[in-house]
Amino acid sequence: MATDNDTASNNAGIQTNDLNKDVLDKGGTVREGEELDARVVSDWLRQQGVDIKGEPIVTQFSGGASNWTYRLQYGNQDLILRRPPKGTKAKSAHDMVREYKVQKALKNAYPYVPKMVALCVDEAVIGADFYVMERMEGIIPRANLPEGIELDTEQTRLLCTNVIDALVELHQVDCDQHPDLLELGRGEGYCERQVTGWDKRYVKAKTPNVPSFTLVRQWLGKHTPADSKTCLIHNDWRFDNVILDATEPTKVIGVLDWEMATLGDPLMDLGSALAYWIEENDNMVMQQARRQPTHLKGMMTRDEVVAYYLEKTNLQIDNWTFYEVFGLFRLAGIVQQIYYRYYHKQTTNPTFKNFWIIVHVLHAKCLKLIAQYEGDMLFTDRVQPHLREMGVDAAMLEQLPSPVKKIVEGLLPKSYFADAAKSKDEE
Repeated sequence: MATDNDTASNNAGIQTNDLNKDVLDKGGTVREGEELDARVVSDWLRQQGVDIKGEPIVTQFSGGASNWTYRLQYGNQDLILRRPPKGTKAKSAHDMVREYKVQKALKNAYPYVPKMVALCVDEAVIGADFYVMERMEGIIPRANLPEGIELDTEQTRLLCTNVIDALVELHQVDCDQHPDLLELGRGEGYCERQVTGWDKRYVKAKTPNVPSFTLVRQWLGKHTPADSKTCLIHNDWRFDNVILDATEPTKVIGVLDWEMATLGDPLMDLGSALAYWIEENDNMVMQQARRQPTHLKGMMTRDEVVAYYLEKTNLQIDNWTFYEVFGLFRLAGIVQQIYYRYYHKQTTNPTFKNFWIIVHVLHAKCLKLIAQYEGDMLFTDRVQPHLREMGVDAAMLEQLPSPVKKIVEGLLPKSYFADAAKSKDEE
């Protein structure tokens, strides 16, 4: 007779006897320029009283585009080390101390948090703050599900629902029962602080080959709502930040990457999460940049996710466009911060070479959503005039590869750049 786990594995198209080797998330070769001095780390861990045997086998996970994540396989321990990248960075986006403390405080309130081992704030050890945690063994659904896992439409919908339910569950954590979590936030005004903060971060990280986002930034500033409520939010919620049960790959067993977690508005968390949500009919650039398997048949659409979330939480939204545009602008800021390091040769990771193209597409998507919200005539007559930067942004289209230029022009509101050029000529 088959066990429940056997049934779950076979239903998912997995051969149970090959499971551990074939589908578990594992690291690869450490990238050039990102080497880790394992002996120094081992000495430090022993000084912290951590029981480790021998020296570790060190591999590096390739999924992250920001922080560096290593697996340390000791004779008696399987550990994960997280550290920020080298080069100029926004401290708030790479705060290892915060990430460690959040997970340590949250462990007893939220079942999906890994166990923390030790935190290092002495940059003399490896050149940066870092922390070590126990490895949670399972599957991480990146751009595609691992080879060997084939979910049908019903199972894919269950996976999707479980991931959203884990986000809903996080937003229900009673922070009053966990004083360490209350120290994360700054109270009311989260939405306004986020709009202002990402405005400044984008301007600081801008390079000459990306759009100014001036219209988007101004529109967000004028349409910022009051906070819907305040709760613990993850701030980087994606499928490739969750761990799935290896024998039941629709079940969430872990959530990773907590460095941007804070007390804030859950609708902002949802909007930021949906910026990564690529549907099967989305354009080529977004498909190539996809980091999670939301394109699979059975996944909810972005609109369905919003409806499902609101039903589960009983929250109300007057202007969802704001949260959606903010999420895309914030993602553009994150991508641009990473590209800034590549542009200024602070990293040689070739993955980041064309991130500026993604920024252009995100800009066009923001403008399209704003135009839909305002209506084409109001957008043309009231929103876009008198912005000098629009002419500059229009000229940048010529820098884009031809297929990408076509995609961006197809997303942009009708007559946007023609009217922008006219306004510039008249000044």
